Amino acid sequence: MTRTAADIIADLGTGVHIDGRWRDAASGATFEVHNPATGEVVATVADGGPDDAAAAIEAAGRTQASWGAVPARERAEILRRAYELLIERADELALIMTTEMGKPLAEARGEVAYGAEFLRWFSEEACRIRGDARRSPDGNTRLLVTSEPVGPCILVTPWNFPLAMATRKIGPAVAAGCTMVFKPAELTPLTSLYLVDLLREAGLPAGVLNVVCTTSPGGVVEPWIDSGIA
Repeated sequence: MTRTAADIIADLGTGVHIDGRWRDAASGATFEVHNPATGEVVATVADGGPDDAAAAIEAAGRTQASWGAVPARERAEILRRAYELLIERADELALIMTTEMGKPLAEARGEVAYGAEFLRWFSEEACRIRGDARRSPDGNTRLLVTSEPVGPCILVTPWNFPLAMATRKIGPAVAAGCTMVFKPAELTPLTSLYLVDLLREAGLPAGVLNVVCTTSPGGVVEPWIDSGIA
């Protein structure tokens, strides 16, 4: 049976997502998400603040060493499963996108296809992260270069391409072995929250992707930048 937008949204986690768990904002604050075509309130989402930002970056920092040690093949397989789930559920995700930001349904389906390709691309690149080895210019030593994850990464996305800009940032971070803190646009959080649940289903471990939606972007992103962890 085809599900309606209301059915899909009802199943979403709409809190802040920290260390693998959905929870209310520390302040208890929420904000409404509206359908721009009708003005209807379609969801109520946790309105995160500095305390939630601090918890998110701390979780990402704690998880970085263990996630960075996960073999590239395992990270690649998580991304591949996420890609396949996105394609399988393209109609649901497109419907959510249209409902919260007004993009025509055909264009929303196109964005799902476009955004999913970032996950497929980086699933294939994860196992190709290269280094270098060469003789030094003076000929007396050898130089060795290796690539290592340097997360946590701070991800901030705009309202107009809520899926594609998220997968474009999440894909390479997962492939490289970096943990993430993620602030979606407050106008279009539902697409991103759906993606979080999908990545969890694909096998992304707790603490790797931590998400704080907010109506005060500076109050969340500035603590991440100033934390010294990212």
